[in-house]
Amino acid sequence: MTMRALTVIAVTALALGACGERGEKAAPTPVETVSAEAPASDAVASAPAVLTDAQLRRVCQAGLGAVHGQSADDIQIEGVANGVVTANWRAPVDGGRMRAECRVEKDLVGWKPLDLPDAAQVRWMNQAGDPVVRFTLDADKISITQTLPDGTSEQSQATVSVAQEAR
Repeated sequence: MTMRALTVIAVTALALGACGERGEKAAPTPVETVSAEAPASDAVASAPAVLTDAQLRRVCQAGLGAVHGQSADDIQIEGVANGVVTANWRAPVDGGRMRAECRVEKDLVGWKPLDLPDAAQVRWMNQAGDPVVRFTLDADKISITQTLPDGTSEQSQATVSVAQEAR
């Protein structure tokens, strides 16, 4: 390699290295902006340390309803086993049934779609790029907050009565 070629490579590398270096920090990615840890506050109701089966059913009804654009009344609970709720609801597009499992850890609502044609899509929605779903419980009112991967959030409230819990 000639001295001239080495000089061109060195100058090009320096020029490219200087591009974008203005002391600015890159904007955080959605995964960096959506934390799984909720800030503590005395001003709002919080998630109980351990949910009863009835509370778990109510939270999953509200959480799945919020995620899928349904009212909590439309989510039917099939059963609860080992802290996992199985639920179904009428599919809005074709009128068939959609099914999912739901579980709760601290104030996070996790869910997994069931019966999908592509088995790779049957997974817990708790990976980078998935919305983060949190809840608070205040008597019969459940507040659900979904934080989307782009950092925006949506809030909804549901009231699930004791009669609905028995379904």
